[in-house]
Amino acid sequence: MNPHGRSGAQPPDLTRVRAYGDTLDDGQVMLSFSLPVPFGDEAREAARQLARQMGLHEPQVYHAHDLGEGYTYFTVYAKSPFVVDFTAISVPKLAGQKLDHKAVESLWHARFADRKLRILGACTGDDAHTVGIDAICNVKGWRGDKGLESYPCFAVKNLGAQVSNDRLVAEIRAFDANAVLVSQVVTQKDCHRSNLAALVDLLEAEDLRDQVTLLCGGPRLSHAVALELGFDAGFGPGTLPSDVASFLVQDAVARAQPPQS
Repeated sequence: MNPHGRSGAQPPDLTRVRAYGDTLDDGQVMLSFSLPVPFGDEAREAARQLARQMGLHEPQVYHAHDLGEGYTYFTVYAKSPFVVDFTAISVPKLAGQKLDHKAVESLWHARFADRKLRILGACTGDDAHTVGIDAICNVKGWRGDKGLESYPCFAVKNLGAQVSNDRLVAEIRAFDANAVLVSQVVTQKDCHRSNLAALVDLLEAEDLRDQVTLLCGGPRLSHAVALELGFDAGFGPGTLPSDVASFLVQDAVARAQPPQS
């Protein structure tokens, strides 16, 4: 018997996918949130009413925690009546394939010989969380995957934290960068989106946008969001340096190809 209690049953209908907790199609969901209300029975009822207004059925406050100063945190179980047509979903995917360290080097040198791909990395705005950009850029890398500095075909400059967009644009000119990696970890009030969009606007105003491959990464970023904001690619949680290296080299080769007649 499989873990979902459907031994011998027909496979799920992918045109009508519904959330489940214990039994397939039971609609069970769990959500957590905070409300600016004092802890107590009234707070629990407020959480239940909010869940109902979300279209959820049979909401139960599984856990409530007093956060102090008139705030309460909730964990709510409920049933969702909604379904999704999985077969109709289309998600933008990164072009190219995953390459190992040697394949990246071989592809680059076959096309560009001894030239180097010049890469700038930075956390922009007020963002001081450099763990992500360091893991991608620095030699040590992450999870045994060496960073971009370990590739002889790359010239990498990591600008670190709290780099203003104006400074980043100046560094792009000074470094003659071919690619720019922007890390955004701070996401309050969608400041990551506004910072990234402002950078694209500034690059376009300075006639630099078409001269660089523009990448972004962070916990609330994806390739789809990156494209929406005007970037060439986006990388979310779990990205390895070799993922970025693979994209950069294949993108450089694609950009250098003569137009098809």
